[in-house]
Amino acid sequence: MATQAEAILTGADAQAIIDPANYVDWDGLLDRFDKLRNETPVVRVVNDEIHDPFWLVTSYDDVMRISKDNKLFLNSPRSTTFSDKNSGAFVKSITGGDPNLVRSLVALDAPTHPKYRRLTQDWFMPKNLGKMEDEIRALAKATVDRLVDAGGEADFVPLVSAPYPLHVVMQILGVPEADEQRMLFLTQQMFGGQDEDLNKSGMANMTPEQIMQLVVGAVADFEAYFAKLTAEKRANPTDDVASVIANAKVDGEHLSDRDMAGYYIILAAAGHDTTSASTAGAMMALAQDPEQFARLKADRDLLPGIVEEAIRWTTPVQHFMRTAAEDTELGGQKIAKDDWLMISYIAANHDESVFPDPRKFDASRSPNRHIAFGAGSHQCLGLHMARMEMKILFNELLDRIDTLELAGEPVRAKSTFVGGLKTLPIRYSLSK
Repeated sequence: MATQAEAILTGADAQAIIDPANYVDWDGLLDRFDKLRNETPVVRVVNDEIHDPFWLVTSYDDVMRISKDNKLFLNSPRSTTFSDKNSGAFVKSITGGDPNLVRSLVALDAPTHPKYRRLTQDWFMPKNLGKMEDEIRALAKATVDRLVDAGGEADFVPLVSAPYPLHVVMQILGVPEADEQRMLFLTQQMFGGQDEDLNKSGMANMTPEQIMQLVVGAVADFEAYFAKLTAEKRANPTDDVASVIANAKVDGEHLSDRDMAGYYIILAAAGHDTTSASTAGAMMALAQDPEQFARLKADRDLLPGIVEEAIRWTTPVQHFMRTAAEDTELGGQKIAKDDWLMISYIAANHDESVFPDPRKFDASRSPNRHIAFGAGSHQCLGLHMARMEMKILFNELLDRIDTLELAGEPVRAKSTFVGGLKTLPIRYSLSK
């Protein structure tokens, strides 16, 4: 494709891309991404006073290309999530120059990344997860019991979609049940720092600096917790992922304290928050469409389609950032070495050239080649677990619930990174 004159987004249009409040208005956000994808699918976002310029990528094919080409588009040179200039400088000041506050798998490139990923990869493969299916089913049943006990009306997020995947991940990781609420609180502060309800500050319109202080505090608390857990698992290893990480060696050496903390944090936090968002998204879609709910209740073979569509439709991880390793061309634009790029999974998963009528929740959508789990060497480590958790939970729900509808207006979180519903009021009748 021939290169074009540089497409630039400035002013209010540029600010809208990084404003977490705009991610609450889902349809408005999708409208914005549709317009950009149709007119300038790769556009330079410039707001010099606030952040370094970056390329916003909104087409499915371009996002897929970047995700799969891990030699040309790198994770580690710059922050893997969007950061303003002040926050970025602050992070570097406390990490010794590292642009990423947490040095997790998503912040690593080859040759380090594949060595670290292999440490736990087998744990999250279907063969191993199958051994845990009965245990996960028991957790799902206990979760649905709580919904049944609520008596026909409840907020699905705090009662079901948040605690269920949290409990599953903590069981695998080896975190005691008594510490699960602490893990949830810290995750919400880290990923939901932009939302006054999730960060528990009660302060609307916090400055980026205030948000970063909350996030840094949550990460420090995570690190202190997992340092203690590491010591316990080295002294008395057990059959869990925490023991694998604590005792793992790469090139003959234990992981550094910072690398271990990053490994724990990405599994403990991302491992449940994203599944929670997809689960709530599926429940909202079914509450809005009684016919689809009835079809699913009658035919459980539709469950895999419901799960995949929920993950696409919700797209919990909303973006990642990449850095160009050399000069290249993308979407008709010249990308220079060291340029920063934002790949929008939301926009890619709503690209109508790949997903006809993309805003419709359609469990029969086939093929459903969504990119919510990423692609290439950084594809989500826990994708098989997320799918299994959701299928098991919805099987239990469908056995116990006869009708389903919204009992109020669902509310999305203010977040540019990990998004989803923070409230989902539902009304339901129980099966006899």
